[in-house]
Amino acid sequence: MSNSPIPTGKLEKAILKSDESDDIEFQFNPTSLSFNQSIDLDAETAARTESGDPKVSFKGPCSRTLSISDIKFDTYETGENVIEKYIGKFLKALDFAEKGEAKGKRPPTYTFIWGQNQYIRRCFIESLDFDITRFLIDGTPVQAVISSLTLTEIESVTASGSTNPFGRGSGPNR
Repeated sequence: MSNSPIPTGKLEKAILKSDESDDIEFQFNPTSLSFNQSIDLDAETAARTESGDPKVSFKGPCSRTLSISDIKFDTYETGENVIEKYIGKFLKALDFAEKGEAKGKRPPTYTFIWGQNQYIRRCFIESLDFDITRFLIDGTPVQAVISSLTLTEIESVTASGSTNPFGRGSGPNR
């Protein structure tokens, strides 16, 4: 018998959960998640092998990143400003410091959760690219697509305790 959670059959929204600022709920779930994990090499080492090749020096793991693309938002039916209702929360996470007070401040941290899966924990929004794709006749933006959202993990993979599909860590999901 497995200890895996049993699917409930109900639609679960993807969410960026934060302990220190507003949660960011996705209106429509992503269609794919793209992970990047690498190790940090010391490229400036002068050591050489007997054959003259440079020796590789390993520093440790780099922060894991999660990229999500093609995230859709639509307020056409209600006529609400899609930037104010949805995209603004993403922008606020990038523009986290008051004018002139960015020194020493850090961006809000999140955990990316979708259903029973905690894909990346203690991360921040590193970058955001979005397009406004539909307007009302008065110019109100009512549809937008985030073409690229990059989340970067703050802690190392082993320290984060995230529970993700790759089996790293075993912390609680919520």
